[in-house]
Amino acid sequence: MPGESAVNFSLLHRTCKLVVLLCFLHISVTVVFYVRSLDLRFAFVQNQQSHNRSAAGPPSTAAVRGDAKPAEGSPELGAPEVKAAPDLQPCLETSPLLVGPLRVEFNMPVSLEKVKKDNPLVEAGGRFRPSDCVALQKVAIIIPFRKREEHLKYWLYYLHPILQRQQLDYGVYVINQDGDVIFNRAKLLNVGYAEAMKDYDYGCFVFSDVDLIPMDDRNTYRCFSQPRHLSVSMDKFGFRLPYNQYFGGVSSMSREQFLKINGFPNNYWGWGGEDDDIYNRLSSKGMSISRATGEVGKCRMIRHNRDKQNEPNPQRFDRIAHTRQTMMKDGINSLTYKVIRKEKLDLYTMITVDVGKP
Repeated sequence: MPGESAVNFSLLHRTCKLVVLLCFLHISVTVVFYVRSLDLRFAFVQNQQSHNRSAAGPPSTAAVRGDAKPAEGSPELGAPEVKAAPDLQPCLETSPLLVGPLRVEFNMPVSLEKVKKDNPLVEAGGRFRPSDCVALQKVAIIIPFRKREEHLKYWLYYLHPILQRQQLDYGVYVINQDGDVIFNRAKLLNVGYAEAMKDYDYGCFVFSDVDLIPMDDRNTYRCFSQPRHLSVSMDKFGFRLPYNQYFGGVSSMSREQFLKINGFPNNYWGWGGEDDDIYNRLSSKGMSISRATGEVGKCRMIRHNRDKQNEPNPQRFDRIAHTRQTMMKDGINSLTYKVIRKEKLDLYTMITVDVGKP
């Protein structure tokens, strides 16, 4: 029936038009409400940022900060909880300032004057803390040192910007072994811990060789629920971990973790052995090493010849074999040294010490 078909088609046509109109109306209302919600959220964020900037003030006038108590696997456990100023919030666990992979080169000259000019917020003694939030950790960075001035310039040039972007409350301590007696890296690290604790209530300690530079600022120089190995994949080893127990180069421990193993051994004179001794100490106390991925944990080493008076230690293998028997009587509880001088310089604290003889 042609007439009936025409009526049905007309009815269907009108129904379709009505459905399309209702859909359009629904979409229009949804868009209007979405745009209004964006405006409200944007206004709220602007207000919060403005309020935080006005409340924070310059670094020198910021309120005293504490350490946050983090979740398992993140910032250091055992540190006091953050005591934030009324208008200052804790920093985010992952800093929004990080940029990821970095280009690290050692073929350009670097001066301390340039490093200071590029890092105006770093205070005397190599101290910094963020002014717009409360750092989650107070970190002392300990560098064992002797006659490596050029390497130190590169370290300061690269690390100060990285550490500031990581929003750490940190201080840099260069522990300089006086004289020409054979080098003792581990004992200098113990000295760094002891001297840093005299300055500030640090809860985290990063122990770093002066010739190692991270190639990614997501490799945060802080403490975790387990001791942290930070120099995961060095160019020296083809960007691979040399062996699973390796704990050399750059590592971090909370104050609690450090004291649990009685710090580092004092009797490793010369090159080698102390890193494996430290691993044995950690293992004997039920701790394990945590690491970032190989990609995030990349770092470059400044090439150099072996230092004089830092020859391989012929006793290292015997000492490593007896770590469990000696660790509780050889460490931070038996540390002896003499401070020759302590200088709070623009970019770091230099502590020159006499650590004795073998």
